[in-house]
Amino acid sequence: MESYFELKKNNTTIRTEVLAGLTSFLATAYIVVVNPSILSQAGMPFSGALTATVLVSFFSSLMMGLYARNPIVVAPGMGLNAFFTFSAVLGMGITWQVALGAVFWSGIVFLLLSVFKVRVLIVKAIPRPLRYAIAAGIGLFITIIGFANAGFIVPNEATTTGLGPLSPSVLTFLGGLFLMAILIARNVTGAILVGIVLTTLAAYPLGRWWATDAAPLISWQGLLAAPDFSLIFQLDLINSLQFAVFPVIFAFVFTDLFDSLSTFVGLAEAANLTDEHGEPRNVGRSLTADAVSTTISGLLGSSPGTAYVESAVGIEAGGRTGLTAVVAGVLFLPFLFLAPLLSMIPAIATAPALVLVGAFMVRPIVRINWLKMDEAIPAFLAMVLIPFTHSISQGIIWGFLSWAVLKVATGQGRSISPTLWVIVAFCVLALVMQSH
Repeated sequence: MESYFELKKNNTTIRTEVLAGLTSFLATAYIVVVNPSILSQAGMPFSGALTATVLVSFFSSLMMGLYARNPIVVAPGMGLNAFFTFSAVLGMGITWQVALGAVFWSGIVFLLLSVFKVRVLIVKAIPRPLRYAIAAGIGLFITIIGFANAGFIVPNEATTTGLGPLSPSVLTFLGGLFLMAILIARNVTGAILVGIVLTTLAAYPLGRWWATDAAPLISWQGLLAAPDFSLIFQLDLINSLQFAVFPVIFAFVFTDLFDSLSTFVGLAEAANLTDEHGEPRNVGRSLTADAVSTTISGLLGSSPGTAYVESAVGIEAGGRTGLTAVVAGVLFLPFLFLAPLLSMIPAIATAPALVLVGAFMVRPIVRINWLKMDEAIPAFLAMVLIPFTHSISQGIIWGFLSWAVLKVATGQGRSISPTLWVIVAFCVLALVMQSH
C-alpha cells in the first residue's frame, strides 16, 4: 500500500488517508438519498435507484483511487441526474430505459474522446465563459427543482411561477434550509447529510399534529432490506440510438466533460495536485475513470457518474492519494441494505440540499468578464436558458450558437477554432432533430 499509493512521496500516512476518505464520504454521502429521490420521479423504483447509486459510487471511486490514484470521489452527478429526469424523461418524453441507454452511449463517446485524446481539442475549443455559465445554469436549475419539490414555489397562471402557501411542510423545509446553510457556513463536516437527517426528524409530526397536512410525510418502513438489483441491465441500447435521442447523448457528454474537467482543475489548483508541467495530476487516467463511471452508470441503472468537487473537503483533511478515494468508495457499500430507512426521507428534507448545491455551482460566474458583451451575452443566455427551459441541452446549444454569431458579427470569426465550429454544427443539428 505504501509503495502503490506513494504515501511517503505525497507526505501522508495510512491514518491520514483513511480519515480523509471518511471526511470525503460524509461530504458526498447525501447523493445516496438525493439521487434516488430525483430518479424515482422518472418512474424508476427508489430502492433500485438507491442500489444503482451505491454501486456506481463504489466502483467509480474505487477506480479513481486504484487506477488514477487521485483522492477524488466519483458518484452520480448533481445536474446530470436532473437532466436525466426532468429534461430527457419528463421533458422529451423518452422512457427511463432509453435514457439509461443514452447514459451508456455517452460514456462510450466520452471514453473514446479520452482514449484518442480528442478531449484535449474539445477542452481547448470551449470558451471558458461558457464553461462557467453552464455550470452556474445547472446550479440554478437544481435550485428551482429543490424549491418546487418543497412546494415553496408553485405554478402561477399570471406569472408562470409564484410563492406557494406557507404550510407546515413548507415551513419545515425553510427550517431545514436555514439549518443546513448554517452548518455549511460553519464548515461542519457532512453538513448536508446532517441537515437532511434533522429535517426528516422535524418532518415526522406533519400530518399527525397539523390537520393542514392530512397524510403523514413519514411512516416507518423498516430498517434493512436486501439490495434491489431490478435496474441492472435495464437500459435500452437500440432505441437510445435514434436521432431524437442524440441531443440527450450530446448533452450528457458535454456536461460530464465540463463538470469533470473543471473539478479536476479546481481540486488540483487548490491542493497542489499537479504534475511537473503544472497540469492536474494523472488527468488522462482521471478522465478515463470518469468515462468508465458514466458507462457503468447506464448498465447499473443510474444517471452518469462524475467527479465530486466535495472531494475538496477530504483533500483539506490531508488526503493526497488514491487511498482516500478507495476508503470513501468502500464506505458507500453499507447503504445497499438501507433502502427502507432511506425511502422514508421526504422531499422537503432533500430539497434544501438541492437549493444549496445550486449555491455551490454558481461560484464560477465571478470569472466571467461581464463588461465584454460579445462574451457576456452568450454566457448569460447559456446560464438562464438552462433553468428557464428546464433543459441543460438548450442552454448549451444556445450558448454556443450565440457565441459564434456574436464573434462573427464583431469581426472576430477567426478566433473560433475548427473544433468549435464542429460543436456549433452539432448544436444546429440537435435543433433540427428536436424540431422533427
